[in-house]
Amino acid sequence: MGYSIIIANYMANTNFEPAEEIYWHDRILAKTVLRFFPKSILPNHITVFRFLTTPIVAVLMFYEHYYIGLFAFLLVAFTDALDGSMARTRNQITEWGKIYDPLADKILIASMVFIIVLRYIDFWTAIIIIGLEIIIIFTAWIRMKKGIKIQANLWGKIKMWLQVIGVVVLLLSIIFNWAALLPFASGVLYLAIAFAIVSLLTYGI
Repeated sequence: MGYSIIIANYMANTNFEPAEEIYWHDRILAKTVLRFFPKSILPNHITVFRFLTTPIVAVLMFYEHYYIGLFAFLLVAFTDALDGSMARTRNQITEWGKIYDPLADKILIASMVFIIVLRYIDFWTAIIIIGLEIIIIFTAWIRMKKGIKIQANLWGKIKMWLQVIGVVVLLLSIIFNWAALLPFASGVLYLAIAFAIVSLLTYGI
């Protein structure tokens, strides 16, 4: 699906829903970082920002600009926490956000895996991570077509942040030539694979 279609779908769907549950990190972000975001900025704006900036991060990684790429990746990955917490604490959850927020996360992680995990760890780790993300997206799409409620679960959130940690540790090992961190990065990504499977077997996203 092209980015223009994603943005068009966003413009066509801005009906808000209240949050069913607010997590501890939502309250922390609401009292700190989110206080600097005016009411005119919506959670879906941040999700669109993640879609638009992911290719920039991918280009930085592809051309091995790892110093700036690390900071860019952390910034873009952090928007995943921001848009979710903003949506829940401001009662601005939308059907569009439920679908495209996790999709934006998967595109970001898949691009990092394809570019650096494939290059520095091994082929099969990268293929399994990307393959599981594709299966999760397909499963979520089927559930949506059947009218089943789509909502990210705890296992999926843990999986996402394990993937982020694994990529960050891998980048640190590359930037500072710390070979000892490479097995740790691999272990974190293997753990993320396990949580991805649990997430898939529970709620499908």
